[in-house]
Amino acid sequence: MNPYVLATLLSSLGLGTTITFASSHWLLAWMGLEINTLAIIPLMAQHHHPRAVEAATKYFLTQATAAAVILFASTTNAWITGEWNMTNMSNPIATTMILAALALKIGLAPMHFWMPEVLQGLDLLTGLILSTWQKLAPLALIIQTAPTFNPFLLTALGLMSTLVGGWGGLNQTQLRKILAYSSIAHMGWMIIITQYAPQLTLLALLTYILMTSAAFLTLKLSYTTKIGTLATMWSKSPLLTATTALVLLSLGGLPPLTGFMPKWLILQELTKQNLPLAATVMALAALISLYYYLRLCYAMTLTISPNIVTSTTPWRTQTTQASIPLALSIMMALALLPITPAIMI
Repeated sequence: MNPYVLATLLSSLGLGTTITFASSHWLLAWMGLEINTLAIIPLMAQHHHPRAVEAATKYFLTQATAAAVILFASTTNAWITGEWNMTNMSNPIATTMILAALALKIGLAPMHFWMPEVLQGLDLLTGLILSTWQKLAPLALIIQTAPTFNPFLLTALGLMSTLVGGWGGLNQTQLRKILAYSSIAHMGWMIIITQYAPQLTLLALLTYILMTSAAFLTLKLSYTTKIGTLATMWSKSPLLTATTALVLLSLGGLPPLTGFMPKWLILQELTKQNLPLAATVMALAALISLYYYLRLCYAMTLTISPNIVTSTTPWRTQTTQASIPLALSIMMALALLPITPAIMI
């Protein structure tokens, strides 16, 4: 892709998200979301592969539907209340429609069906943008309007997303689909706590972005998109294999790693809010997700790939991509748990 075109698209992505962040007016927020969607579609379809075009089409249709519903709901709210302000959402029908549309935007269950399909058709860097940057604007809107939503609805969305994110990833062999289900599960963790402690939603989002970036950049460095090819990683780069296994365990939320921090604090807050049953279901759903992370770790570190290829394998392929972002994201995805007391203050 032409560097000028790429620069324009990436700056439009940033602009769309910033407009949504800065707005307290529904029309402006909607405009930011639209700019965001239109800027990422050329990035998705840049390889002219039938899969990429299909993914871009599916993504466009779902995002356009969500944007139309947001516009309709905010117009309905403005019609009833007489103002477009986000904080004045008194009509329950409009608030429920807006929550449904924003859930469709970020891929919360049961509006999650587009997410694995779309992510599967993209290359790893565009997939990384879709899994991290594209979640920011809708989540900002959800956090801003959270007090007006029905708490039962948010809890139901959160529980369903963590369960679907766990169950859906169990029988997948494609790494991008596994990461898509992982994203759905993490969004569930963020949504369930939004009304009680929005700062924990932001903390969970930040750790999720760090861990997902580390996972995607690792897969890009090793040209891996299937579980089967993970088994050849140890002979190419043993150190990277070890750190990737730890990053996956961090995504699963195991204790000495960064991913444990948001899960621990969210479960603690849920029990403080007298929701022990929700906290128990969330913890059990995290165990289901942990199974497929462990499966990836097993394939990567404890299996040797069947060597039936007659040609010479290029073990040490020269890479052209920068490894500093990868090193930074891996470090932060593994070693941030000790700063938990500072965050709690």
